[in-house]
Amino acid sequence: MIDKSVTSPEDAVADIHDGATIMIGGFGPAGQPTTLIDALIAHGASNLTIINNNAGNGEVGLAALLKAGRVRKMICSFPRQVDSQIFDDLYRRGKVELELVPQGNLAARIQAAGSGLGAVFTPTGYGTPLAEGKETREIDGRHYVLEYPIKADFALIKAHHGDRWGNLVYRKAARNFGPIMATAATTTIAEVSRLVALGELDPENIITPGIFVQRVVSLEPCAHAAQRA
Repeated sequence: MIDKSVTSPEDAVADIHDGATIMIGGFGPAGQPTTLIDALIAHGASNLTIINNNAGNGEVGLAALLKAGRVRKMICSFPRQVDSQIFDDLYRRGKVELELVPQGNLAARIQAAGSGLGAVFTPTGYGTPLAEGKETREIDGRHYVLEYPIKADFALIKAHHGDRWGNLVYRKAARNFGPIMATAATTTIAEVSRLVALGELDPENIITPGIFVQRVVSLEPCAHAAQRA
């Protein structure tokens, strides 16, 4: 019997190792898997490379992971917001590295990894410092920059509902980077608001098929036992 449900967030992240590259879903706090991040902080893995659209908000979730000193490098599009004080302080003190990636390029490079592409040519960044040292090419009279796929050892994402096979549906804008990150990581771990019975999810509404998900942990008490019934 296929059962990808895990009893606790702590068990779900237990094999994340020091030095791992981790994609974390979310557009700011929307869709950010804060429960899994809290479990990762408690787990203690360090020297991490984190891929996210932002670099933390306030002092919770990804910001708390940064504050705990577990992150070696951030790969993101928007490292600075009005409430990104944790990252700002660490970066200014040389405690964390930054690779800045335009948002469209970030999505395209993650999608390239999930699709098995070797690289993509994008016009974004051409003629700017972001293109320095990279291959460029003129195609049909337009200039492009060669960018390589972004992949990860783990992806931590948040979905609305899921089943024990790992099929996921999302809630509105909380979907954001979750579906593409799920395809681009060796191990995808999803936290869901509720774990539902097989067949309860409308196949037409499933955004992430279970083939891309290795573990599902429910935020609803006793959900794991209920799904075994």
